[in-house]
Amino acid sequence: MGNMEKTMIQHNIGNNDLNQLITTAQKVIVPLSPISVFAARSPWANLEDKKFDDVAQWLKEVREVDMYPAVSTILEAKDNGEIAETKVEEGLEQWLKQVHAPCPFEKLEHFVKQAIFLKTTQLTNDEVQRAQAMQFATSLARLTSDNESIPVRLASASVTDKHDIKISDYVDYHVMKWCKLYVDDAQAGWTMPDRERGFFASWYRLVQHDPALTKKERQRIKALPNDPELLLNTALQRLGVDEDEIQSYLEQHLLALPGWAGMMLWQEENNDHEVHLVRTYLAIRLALEWCLIAPYLPIKPELNIDTSEWAEVILQWLEWGGYSAEEWSMLSVESQLLHIDFALHFNNQISRKIWLEAWESTYQQQMKINLEQAATKVQDETNEPLAQLAFCIDVRSEPFRRQIEAVGNYETIGIAGFFGLPIAKSELGKKHSHPSLPVMNQPQHKIKEYTAEREPTAFQQRKHILQSVTYTFKKMKQNALPSLLLPELSGPWLTLQTITRSFVPRRTGALIRKFYERWLQKPQDTTLTLDYQHEYEDHLPVGFTTEEKIAYAKQALTLMNLTKHFSPLVVFCGHGSHSANNPYAASLDCGACGGAASGFNAKVLAQICNLPEVRTGLAALDIFIPSTTVFASAEHHTSVDELAWVYLPELPEEAQDAYEALTASMPEISRRANQQRLAQLPNNHLTKKDPIKEVHRLANDWSEIRPEWGLAKNAAFIIGERSLTKDVNLEGRAFLHNYNWRDDEDGSILTNIISGPATVAQWINLQYYASTVAPHYYGSGNKITQTVTAGIGVMQGNASDLLTGLPWQSVMSADNKMYHSPIRLLIVIQAPQHVIVNLLDTLPDFRQKVDNGWVRLASIDHFGDWKEWSN
Repeated sequence: MGNMEKTMIQHNIGNNDLNQLITTAQKVIVPLSPISVFAARSPWANLEDKKFDDVAQWLKEVREVDMYPAVSTILEAKDNGEIAETKVEEGLEQWLKQVHAPCPFEKLEHFVKQAIFLKTTQLTNDEVQRAQAMQFATSLARLTSDNESIPVRLASASVTDKHDIKISDYVDYHVMKWCKLYVDDAQAGWTMPDRERGFFASWYRLVQHDPALTKKERQRIKALPNDPELLLNTALQRLGVDEDEIQSYLEQHLLALPGWAGMMLWQEENNDHEVHLVRTYLAIRLALEWCLIAPYLPIKPELNIDTSEWAEVILQWLEWGGYSAEEWSMLSVESQLLHIDFALHFNNQISRKIWLEAWESTYQQQMKINLEQAATKVQDETNEPLAQLAFCIDVRSEPFRRQIEAVGNYETIGIAGFFGLPIAKSELGKKHSHPSLPVMNQPQHKIKEYTAEREPTAFQQRKHILQSVTYTFKKMKQNALPSLLLPELSGPWLTLQTITRSFVPRRTGALIRKFYERWLQKPQDTTLTLDYQHEYEDHLPVGFTTEEKIAYAKQALTLMNLTKHFSPLVVFCGHGSHSANNPYAASLDCGACGGAASGFNAKVLAQICNLPEVRTGLAALDIFIPSTTVFASAEHHTSVDELAWVYLPELPEEAQDAYEALTASMPEISRRANQQRLAQLPNNHLTKKDPIKEVHRLANDWSEIRPEWGLAKNAAFIIGERSLTKDVNLEGRAFLHNYNWRDDEDGSILTNIISGPATVAQWINLQYYASTVAPHYYGSGNKITQTVTAGIGVMQGNASDLLTGLPWQSVMSADNKMYHSPIRLLIVIQAPQHVIVNLLDTLPDFRQKVDNGWVRLASIDHFGDWKEWSN
């Protein structure tokens, strides 16, 4: 930070200016939802106006966070055949044409062709030459230490105490403590005093009595203004932050604990009573920083030069660049620094950037070969399918869909799993409603489930009893005196549960499931509030008007390209998951919809499409549904690859035949799908166990760290007709969305797909990417050592950031063995080139994603012509 030795800088940022600086600064983080409503998000979603490579360089400089795959990951992918060396060579040649060389081109070319192999080329072990390189580095460091620019850093990160601990670590410790207390979701026995007055008021009162602070530190806090805006200004002044550096300084504070900062941002965006919570969070952080760092002020920042690293790259120039020691010593100081900066940047980032792009190009080439032949294949449309099944675009649906199509004459369709319904669902027996749509959107309607009599049923009464027992047990654990008695009462039951869950998990899970089915079986004849009766709840209309039903039905059928040639039975298939003792269970339901399983949405849409008035309205819009066609709904359980029926109306003869044939085939479909999926899990491919029994064991074993892979290995989003991908084994790596450009004259359907489902897929892709390349910062560490904190997230132990991403076990098959391939999403659109041009002109935000390298884009037309649109 410039001029940090000053104890005070006189500036007073106005309220509007300060809020604007905070708004801009908080783009470096994204909202973090509670883990019970887990939502996949790209950690860089607000930085897409910048190039991927520029953000990667910036993050490396300010936080030592790497956005490129590690060398070991790249070499493993190369050994697995995922990266073609010819693509690496092509990428290097292309890069060499654009680079500004610090030396003659011949030396540069020779250097990079050696360095591109990621330091696998051995350097000399000659001690004399190594000593000479170290001498060059040491001399150069002495000459340049006063001339190097110093990046903006937190004052607390520049100072260590007598125990050699950075003051910034103490700041983080205190901030985590207060954040845990404030956001606690009724997990603690005692709530934070004065919590109802807001975060700042409660903190300001309590921190003055915090025994973890010294008396002098508490006095410093007490002397600060009792107002977050004034306090923030005062702390910035006393820390000596220049006015033009305030935004960067705030960014660094947000990046210090992106999980807790992201949780504050989520709370601010999703709770009406939380106003300027991020500003409060920053005010508290800076206040704590100043009170802890005050004795060390003024601070003169030091430039830390790693002379051993400099010596290593000088040695590389001597060996790979063809310099002699004499030639090197004759270079000017400026030239030597340019050489060193170039080598460090190439070794640390550029080389891996080229390998990453080669990895992506290799996958893109394989996809091109697979799809080109299918695009020109003439399809037989004379054989009408027995049934049509619409699945979520989720990558786990693709292998399951292939197995369904393999056993009979069935057509499967891809569409976003919320089926275009912007609803909040209130299921029978659930205490709260839940938005059942992607988190980027807000619900427009509320749909409630109730029994025909609208009176309490035995199911509801039993559900209430269970909830009361659970609540009482939890409260007893949290109270001092009852907790002493609790082990005596619950010990035998919990011991039995521990033993059975550990040693016979499948049978125990089946027993518990049967218990719930018999004792807590939801009535089959439940009704949905589909008809709008001028009733509102949570500011949302309950139900739909007739016009809205028709509009939503048309939208869904159009998006899935199902507006003609209807089968006797059409099934909308949502998806959900099941696993035991898994904090990340919601992430396996639907990463886009905050953990909402989508069978409910499927039921709503099926019932709407069966309504006579909706069919009449659709006919007026040229969508003619035969009277013999019936819509039903089901839910694909991804952890066991089974299809559970959610809504099955009375079926005519043809639809009944299709249903019976599909039901009869389902055990074989599940067996094949599970057998294929188990082969991907570590160690399971070595067993010859019954695949059905084994997946149920995994789902019910509370010690199982990997019940399923989720959306790991996702790599592509394909928008086109099913015929394009039906005969291609996509290995469960592709999101599939039906689309026919011929039925989309104005491009509105494609625009909706790109704006919604494709954006969600990109968020999922980049969350898996980030959790793989930077697991210590964007992941959530080892599942085994995670601690569920305050009911809203996980930490490692009891003093870490609130973890933002996926566990190590979700992306790695072993500690040192990759499973997820960290490559950016490839979007493939089946359409002529003029359609893509129109799309990019219509959606400048999407063009920005493509141009700045956040996604890769390709198209294929009906002639099989493939075009890559990414830069």
